[in-house]
Amino acid sequence: MRQATITRKTNETDISVKLSLDGSGAYDNQTGVGFFDHMLDQLARHALIDMTVRCEGDLHIDDHHTVEDVGIALGQALAEAVGDKRGIKRYGACLLPMDDALVRAALDLSGRPYLVWNVALPTQQIGSFDCELVREFFQAFSTHSGMTLHVDALHGFNSHHIAEAAFKAVARALRDAVETDPRRSDAVPSTKGAL
Repeated sequence: MRQATITRKTNETDISVKLSLDGSGAYDNQTGVGFFDHMLDQLARHALIDMTVRCEGDLHIDDHHTVEDVGIALGQALAEAVGDKRGIKRYGACLLPMDDALVRAALDLSGRPYLVWNVALPTQQIGSFDCELVREFFQAFSTHSGMTLHVDALHGFNSHHIAEAAFKAVARALRDAVETDPRRSDAVPSTKGAL
């Protein structure tokens, strides 16, 4: 069963995450940050990962701790759910268009966290959501899942479209990476024999 449940409580946030890699893309995400919930919904839906997120955060300060800490908890859940990574494809990539936006994501579930982020969002905010938090989420998510992640926005002038295309592109790449490789379903995808 490629599932995980993570709880994380600090002075800033109280989070629970449930994740199933072999799902249908069902989601129920409630963080108190509307745009972020919408992005998490896209991540689940397009990765075909069932996801439930609950977060009580210090939103009276700002959204930063909520977004970053959910990224940490989701990353930890992903790492637990893939386990020793036996049988997965490991790599995934997607070139995703959304109206004016075109975003490329490529990832490796290598156990070596690294983020390359070439995404410029033209506005400071999407509604009341601070655009710099998109990168903060992916930094936390990639670090705590042990993922090498490259995200490049190749075109776009609408911040909402660019951010949503980034979440969807990462989701589609993640879907490919966690899929079982039918030709090597019992092997760890590395010449080292471990990831």
